[in-house]
Amino acid sequence: MKAFIFPGQGAQFVGMGKEFYENNSAAKLLFDKADEILGFKITQIMFGGTADELKQTQVTQPAVFIHSVVTALAQDAVQPQMVAGHSLGEFSALVANKTLSFEDGLRLVYKRAMAMQKACEINPSTMAAILGLDDHIVEEVCATITDEIVVAANYNCPGQLVISGSMKGIDMACEKLKAAGAKRALPLQVGGAFHSPLMEPAREELAAAINSTQFSNPVCPVYQNVNALPSTDISVIKKNLIDQLTAPVRWTQLVQKMTQDGGTTFIECGPGKVLQGLVKKISPQAEVSSL
Repeated sequence: MKAFIFPGQGAQFVGMGKEFYENNSAAKLLFDKADEILGFKITQIMFGGTADELKQTQVTQPAVFIHSVVTALAQDAVQPQMVAGHSLGEFSALVANKTLSFEDGLRLVYKRAMAMQKACEINPSTMAAILGLDDHIVEEVCATITDEIVVAANYNCPGQLVISGSMKGIDMACEKLKAAGAKRALPLQVGGAFHSPLMEPAREELAAAINSTQFSNPVCPVYQNVNALPSTDISVIKKNLIDQLTAPVRWTQLVQKMTQDGGTTFIECGPGKVLQGLVKKISPQAEVSSL
């Protein structure tokens, strides 16, 4: 079975989407529509802005979403039988399986980005990548830090888990995890503690937007970050999409479940090839490619 997978924040690069815009008339219409919906020329930042402009959360998230959806929709001949996205990428996946329209998906992604940016300003926070430890050890160490917020946030692949929390909490956790045998504990250049309780203000804001948006019956299951399970039930999809902001991304478990359910070919739609690498580490037998 063919699975379309969609990257999240961090996959962006200057020049992203420019070739599609110049060579695909359907893609050009979507890029122009995106400028209109957002009320600013995001295409100018994507095609020729600076890396600093592109890495602002309110730009990065819609930019990655637009590029990913354009990539998927430009390939009419290839239809997925299952879809999934890493964090932000779940919104792209829901456009690919017809649950959301491009327009509504983009509005939700922009609302999500702005809400997350606000939450980051309320509580300065960060994330760190922990390499070379079993997940349960990382979880146990995080649980020992009781006076600060620090939690497992992204289960990316075996031996690679990202933690999220307060500045002090992340510093404390990194020291303890290195002492516990982590090969590396790397603070990440991100705006805040995504997928942690510190995103609760953003979760509440996003919930209102999601609950007022039209969702349609999907044409194939979406495997969701929160529980790593497939769903075609709109009410379940909405709840999981809302909960995703404060819950961990269970990418390792999600890819394992897709493989168990018959996923053999994983096609990454969007900028970069990070997810292909993660899939190969999780399910070495899987075929990976990109559009």
